[in-house]
Parts: sequence; C-alpha cells; structure tokens
Amino acid sequence: MAYPPAIGRFCEPDEKDRKKGIVIVCEHASNVFPDDFGCLGLTDDQRRAHIAWDPGALGVARTMARELQGVLVSGRVSRLIYDCNRPPEAPSAFPDRSEIFDIPGNANLGADEKLRRVQQVYEPFREGLSEVLNSFEEAVIITVHSFTPVYHGKQRACEIGILHDADTRLADQLLEGWPDDAPLRATRNDPYGPEDGVTHTLKEHGISRGWRNVMLEIRNDLIGTSHLQDQVGQLLAARVSEALLAEKESMNG
Repeated sequence: MAYPPAIGRFCEPDEKDRKKGIVIVCEHASNVFPDDFGCLGLTDDQRRAHIAWDPGALGVARTMARELQGVLVSGRVSRLIYDCNRPPEAPSAFPDRSEIFDIPGNANLGADEKLRRVQQVYEPFREGLSEVLNSFEEAVIITVHSFTPVYHGKQRACEIGILHDADTRLADQLLEGWPDDAPLRATRNDPYGPEDGVTHTLKEHGISRGWRNVMLEIRNDLIGTSHLQDQVGQLLAARVSEALLAEKESMNG
C-alpha cells in the first residue's frame, strides 16, 4: 500500500495555476503507524511523543497555508517508519534510535524492508510534492517543523529557528525584518542546521529549481494547543508576507 501525502489547497486554482505560489510542507505531520508496518516495538506513549512526529507543526502549517493562500503538503505516517525529509541513502531515514529511545522495529533493517518503505512512503510523498510544485511556474517552499524544548537533558533557548541551506535569500529577509518586539525570537540555523542533514526537502525541491525556500522550526511547548498553533501560524505567515514584499520592493527599487 502506498502512502502519498495529504494535500490541501488554500488558493483559487484559476488564479494561481501556472503562476507564482506558496507551498507549505509538513513532512512530520503524523504519528500514525499503519498496520502493515506495525508499532516498531514502541509503547503508546512513545508513539505519541516527539520522536514519532512534530507535535503542533501541522496546525501551524495549516494556518500558514490558509493565511498565505497556499498549498499544504503533509505526511501521513510517522517519521520513524520513514523520514520524508531524508534521502533513502541516509541512515536517519530509518532511525534505530531517536533521542534517548531505541526503535526496535528499525534495528538491523534489511535492504528489502528499506526498499519497501522507500517505495510505499518516500517515493509517493516526493512524487506528490513534485506534482504540486510542477503546477506552478514558480513557488516559494516553506517547510514547517517543531522541536522538543529539552534535548538529551539540555534546555533549548531557541524559540523559532530559521533554517536554510545554500540558498539564504528568504531566510535572510525573514531574519533581517524580524521585529525586536515580536512575541517570539528567531535565530538562524538553530537548533539544527544543514550539517545535521535536515535540509533534504529544501535541496531536493527548492534549490534544485532555483526557487526560494526556508525551513521553520518551532519549539513545541510554544504550540501545544490549537489556539497557540493558530497564533504562531499567523505570526509566521505575516513575517513571510513582509519578507517577500521587502524582497520584491528591493528588486524593483
């Protein structure tokens, strides 16, 4: 069985089709473990924890897509089955340990099982996202993630991370225009950066096309309710709109 992404359109196709658009991607939106993969030897609590998905990220992404009149592409299975923000050759695509937890069902995976997961999860996700992107002449790609406030026992001060790979254009505009009095602080390539292998989607779908792209990481204690997710989603959507407008004005000026 294949698991393509869920796709939600918050724009009018007759106005946006083949023109510029905004595509929001939430690779780690789900902690679903389909029956054909099993629970990987994890408890119910572990499958609800951050190791299995990015809590709150989908709510933020949905609000951003609505506010920005964009398209939302989101994953439908847990990243522990396959992490769609990793290429098939990356060991972290099928992690056998996440934070302090062993993932028994991913230990010593054979080539056949890895290939099955690539074919059933990663390839349908990649193809679904590509189909959405190919419906535009040009699009801005924004991936939305959340991170745990405590990692290996260490408290993280970062609130919102603005992550990028080789293409820094949108990240630069977001950081340069971030108001000092904004309710949440933004920092560059924090708590992760490209050296951690987290920019696969940006490289695969954005940099390869020459399209603007950025990855947003939100500390998950700041988006623990639907109300907070909506608030942060609106904040980020406003910041993206202003960053794109500032860039357009600088190009025209």
